[in-house]
Amino acid sequence: MTSRIGFVGVGRMGANMARRLKDKGYNITAVQDHYAPASESLAKELSCEAASSPARAAELSDIVLTVVTDEAAMDDIFSETNPSSLLAHAKSRLFINFATVSPEAHIKAETLVEKNGGSNLEALMASSITQAREGTLYLMCGGKKPVFEKAHTLLEALSSKLLYIGPAGDAAKMKALVNMVMNCNTAALAEGLGLGDALGLDVTMLREVFSQTGAASRVLETDGEDMQTRDHECYFSAAHAAKDSGIALNLAQSAGLQLPLAQATFDQYQRLVETGKGELDKSGVAELIFKGRMK
Repeated sequence: MTSRIGFVGVGRMGANMARRLKDKGYNITAVQDHYAPASESLAKELSCEAASSPARAAELSDIVLTVVTDEAAMDDIFSETNPSSLLAHAKSRLFINFATVSPEAHIKAETLVEKNGGSNLEALMASSITQAREGTLYLMCGGKKPVFEKAHTLLEALSSKLLYIGPAGDAAKMKALVNMVMNCNTAALAEGLGLGDALGLDVTMLREVFSQTGAASRVLETDGEDMQTRDHECYFSAAHAAKDSGIALNLAQSAGLQLPLAQATFDQYQRLVETGKGELDKSGVAELIFKGRMK
């Protein structure tokens, strides 16, 4: 474990992944985030440098894990024109990118990194904050197989399930479909519970019936009670749900398919974002359905 590990993007997921690797004995040398207080606090906790830029994080590291929020952030940290980007110190580095962005963005990152003498892998997570901290992420990886094999040991320290999907972009496609279906399930659950509430049914009993019948789902386990009690502490935001459903809809358009359920779900999450509730957990979609909740 002599490799120097850097992190770019240390929000809820990135910070907990860094803590996990530190616990497992990895040498965390630098953390960087566009919100400086986040990197400064984590750097103090992990006894490493709060890097002033992505370039500095790469300079201090052999392997850089990037956990950024969207495509604009990916473009920024892999910019060819910004001397503070990761590409300033890409030579001989391995970059592992965990962002849920379009397949094209991951393919572009691989192309730019290889052009500048480094190697690149996408590692998409079908998990949340608790799994990041405990090292039980479900990881789907895309890129060149030898790069995946090089990163395998480190990724095993972060995951309970580690899959190689295929070339760059393939894992991003898989993740987009995972989140598209998850978001549809979440919106459908909100409608079922909201209608039950409006009909005067006992929602706690309704959740129990759902759990033992064809209405059962993973989101019922994770979000059902939160929808009922209006506890929307954020683990996966409504804004991210809208973003990820949008990625899937773009893929559908490119494949010549119409996905009416995914479109309706996207529209619901966009409504939450537009009403200033994008930072609620995805369970917050119930606020659009239950009577008397939205003014």
